[in-house]
Amino acid sequence: MKTIIAAYSQNRSGSRASVQAALHTLLTVPWPSQREFRTWIQLLSVLQWILSFLLMGIVFLFLLIYLVFTSFWPVSALYLAWVIFDWDAPEQGMGRWEEVSMGAKLACLEAFPRLLPYSGLCPVTRQAIGYLLSQNGSGNAVAVVIGGAAESLSCQPGITTLILKNRKGFVRMALQHGAHLVPAFSFGENDLFRQVVFEEGSWMRGIQKRFQKLVGFAPCVFYGRGLTSIHSRGFLPYPKPITTVIGEPVTVPRIKEPSHETVDLYHAMYIRSLLKLFNDHKAKYGLSEADELRIL
Repeated sequence: MKTIIAAYSQNRSGSRASVQAALHTLLTVPWPSQREFRTWIQLLSVLQWILSFLLMGIVFLFLLIYLVFTSFWPVSALYLAWVIFDWDAPEQGMGRWEEVSMGAKLACLEAFPRLLPYSGLCPVTRQAIGYLLSQNGSGNAVAVVIGGAAESLSCQPGITTLILKNRKGFVRMALQHGAHLVPAFSFGENDLFRQVVFEEGSWMRGIQKRFQKLVGFAPCVFYGRGLTSIHSRGFLPYPKPITTVIGEPVTVPRIKEPSHETVDLYHAMYIRSLLKLFNDHKAKYGLSEADELRIL
């Protein structure tokens, strides 16, 4: 009996010593700093946004279809009824949905496009923009990414390419409503990802352009950083700052039916103002003096 008790006491002492050693090791391990913790939170937030944007729309679309064949079919029926009842809402401006994060907001919009007018977003159509600019009161501003998906194939370090020469509809809309044209540029966007650029005339470039004509956007081959390290490759953006600079507005008169010459005049004024904004601020916000803004 004494031998058993002695053996048990030794094992117990050894276990206690192991636990104490483990606790001591745990306490001596340096805890992540506030900066490291913030970096990880940012990485996880961006990862959530990317996964939500890529997957949530498809997942919820299939979910709505699946529910039709189950006892929960009223959910899909109610959503379809909402679509019909709320059909014109996206063309009638923006609402407010400020309590939802931007990542979740865009993901839900992809899954449920009828939430568009309540999200602070609206379609880039003549009817929707005209509705917003025709409202009484102040604060009726519309922000338009003019080049859109067409610029995706022209992204490369040192050269920022904007598809703008033949995009004049926004100028005509501004003239019809007497709305100022305000140039804005986000410095640093070209540094978020690295794109594999295929040469003009190559078969891969040809596939990208054909796909772009059919669907409206081009399948780009790009990469960023991985989740574990900035030196690994993945689909997270590199941690580069983005600074959006708002330029001086181009004052536009109100002309109900502007001529082509008038549209061309204010379009050229807008481009000059945008180029001036870029050249005046590029060195201040991380670009070199050699970097150029190319208008196509």
